[in-house]
Amino acid sequence: MARPLRHLGDLAKARLRRRATEREDEQVLDELQAKPLELPDGLELEWLGVSGYRMTFEGQTLFIDPYLSRVPFADLLRRRPTLPDPAALDRFVHAPGEVAGVLVGHTHFDHAVDAPAIARRFGCRAYGSDSLLTLMGLHGLSTQAVEVEPYRTYELGPFEVGFTPSVHSKLLLGLAVPYDGDLTCEHLDALSPGAYRCGQVWGISIEVAGVRFYHQGSANLVDEAIRERGVDVFLAGVAGRSFTEEYWQRILPRLDPEVVVPTHYDNFFRPLGQRMEFVSNAQLAALPGEIAAVSADARLAALPRADL
Repeated sequence: MARPLRHLGDLAKARLRRRATEREDEQVLDELQAKPLELPDGLELEWLGVSGYRMTFEGQTLFIDPYLSRVPFADLLRRRPTLPDPAALDRFVHAPGEVAGVLVGHTHFDHAVDAPAIARRFGCRAYGSDSLLTLMGLHGLSTQAVEVEPYRTYELGPFEVGFTPSVHSKLLLGLAVPYDGDLTCEHLDALSPGAYRCGQVWGISIEVAGVRFYHQGSANLVDEAIRERGVDVFLAGVAGRSFTEEYWQRILPRLDPEVVVPTHYDNFFRPLGQRMEFVSNAQLAALPGEIAAVSADARLAALPRADL
C-alpha cells in the first residue's frame, strides 16, 4: 500500500500547487524550445502533440503515433464512439511528397485514433501490434496493416525503422496500466475511448540522414530488451514517469542519448488550435534536474507544437 498512498499524496500536492507549477513548467518549456535540435539540412521533425510526430526527409514522410482528432473528456465518460475527425486531419496533417508509413507504439486512443485515416489518406501502411491490425481491420484497411517483428529493420524510403518490446507505465497509482490488454472491439460504433486497449507496446527506433532517434510513447521499459546505444535524439514520453521506479536511471544509461526531447505532456483532451495546457502533474520544470542527476552529457531540448 505504500506506493499507491505515496502517489495519492503526490497527486494531492500537485493539485494544490497547480497554478504555480504550470507557470514553472511554462518557463522551462520556453527555455527548452529556444534550444535547437540541430538536425541535418532537409530533415524535418514536427511535434503534433501528445506522442505524435511528422518526420520528413528527401520528400518522404513518416507519421509516428499521430493523434490530431482530440477526444473530448465527455466522450470518455459517456463511452461514445471515438473515430478520426476529417476536419482536424484536413487542418493539421500535411506531408510533402510520399508518406512512407505510419508507426504506432501502442493502441491507446491518444496514440492510434488517426492511424487508419492517415494510412487511407496517403495510401501507405501502418506498422505496429496485433491490436493495430484489429483497429485497421475495423476501418476496412487490413491489407495496409503490418504486425511488426521485434528488432527487424523495416526500410521505409530513407528511414530505417525498428521496434523494441516495451511496456506502458502503470498510471493507475503505480498498480496497473489503464485499458490494458489487446484491442478486441468488433464494430466501429462500439469503438469508445476505453475500447482502444493498449496492446503490445513498442519503443520505436528510426535512423535517417545519419541521425538515430528513439521514440518512447510511455515512460516505462523492458530493461533487457533495449539494444540501442548512442542514440542521437530520445523522444521521451514523460507523463507517466513518476509511476515508474527509477525510470531515468534505467533508460538513460542504456540509450545514452545526446539530446532528450520531452513529449506527451500536453492535455490530450484539449483540441488542437487552442492554447496548450499541461497534462496533470507534468512536472516539466523538474526535468533538467532529473536528467542531470543521471547523465551529465545528455542535454534537453523541446519542440513547439505544430498548431501553435
